[in-house]
Amino acid sequence: MIPVQLYQYTFNDLALFKIVFHRTIQADGYTLCEHDPDFALRRMPDINKNGIWLAYLCAVVNAAIIGFSFLFVKIALEYAGPIDTLTYRFAVSFAALTIPVILGRIRLNYYGKLLYKALLLATMYPLGFFIFQTYGLRFATSSEGGILYAFVPVLTMLMGSLFLKESTTVLQRLSICLSVIGVIFIFFMKGKGIDISNLTGIFLLVISCLAFAGYSVLARSLLRTYRPMEISYLMLGIGFFSFLVMSLSDHAAAGTLYRLLSPLAKGKFIASVLYLGVMSSLVTTLTANYALSKIEASKISAFSNLSTVVSIAAGAMVFGEDIKVYHIIGSVLIIAGVWGTNRFGLKKSEDSAPHSNSADT
Repeated sequence: MIPVQLYQYTFNDLALFKIVFHRTIQADGYTLCEHDPDFALRRMPDINKNGIWLAYLCAVVNAAIIGFSFLFVKIALEYAGPIDTLTYRFAVSFAALTIPVILGRIRLNYYGKLLYKALLLATMYPLGFFIFQTYGLRFATSSEGGILYAFVPVLTMLMGSLFLKESTTVLQRLSICLSVIGVIFIFFMKGKGIDISNLTGIFLLVISCLAFAGYSVLARSLLRTYRPMEISYLMLGIGFFSFLVMSLSDHAAAGTLYRLLSPLAKGKFIASVLYLGVMSSLVTTLTANYALSKIEASKISAFSNLSTVVSIAAGAMVFGEDIKVYHIIGSVLIIAGVWGTNRFGLKKSEDSAPHSNSADT
């Protein structure tokens, strides 16, 4: 019996870098399904399900990287200001992604796509988030920023419901609140709270949280037409050039342009920027955009609070900080909340996930 080809397709669900795979479905001696690709697809492995699991893995990796990034930010800020650090950070990430683009290893296609929406996305993240966070922390404490950042999943859930019509169950909403309570519990048990006298800083930090929540919602919408790599490249490029202009402007106004390159003489600064640029900017942008292309924004945003758990563990491992009972209790609440948010959903992620038009089927 001579095998005949019934259906050929390409997929990129398991490829963050648009690596294309080909599969051929064959049958022995008959062509019963030759004109019925859907039948052939029903015999294929559940690729979409594998994509969902990869998206969850990306969300966990994203939270872990961000959790460790706080340590490297502290080190980098010892040698450079916030805007200069952001400039170097996004310079590294944009360069790391530009090299394979120039070499042809990564192909980008923006033809016929609405670029103004991608520009709007970049104004939310990284520009809006980092700018408002940086200036907000000048008037408020880092603990206040951490507490307010814990409410991002709640804001994302509300915005996702309003703009994307994403539905959440009662148990899902309670789970999101549980993860928020876990973060707040840790900060308050450490004797940290919100000082309402820091209204300017709190206001700016709230705007930064809204910007990040808006990014999660808009990115999920845009990923119906853009591939994660295309969105990520635009975000990193706009971030780099914007922060570079801000840094040059600040130094030119202060007459300190010569100081812009001085941090590069410090090995610790270079190591920190490499981590922040490659891991905490490039990899997290790719993983976040990929996860948002597969799973509802409200579910993905819940993973952001896991970074608190990772930062606690990182502080203990690197700086020898003590882990108290309240750290463990808060971490359990956070993990339980993240699990519940994804466990008690309406289970529509596989069907409702936006698919890029770049998948050739």
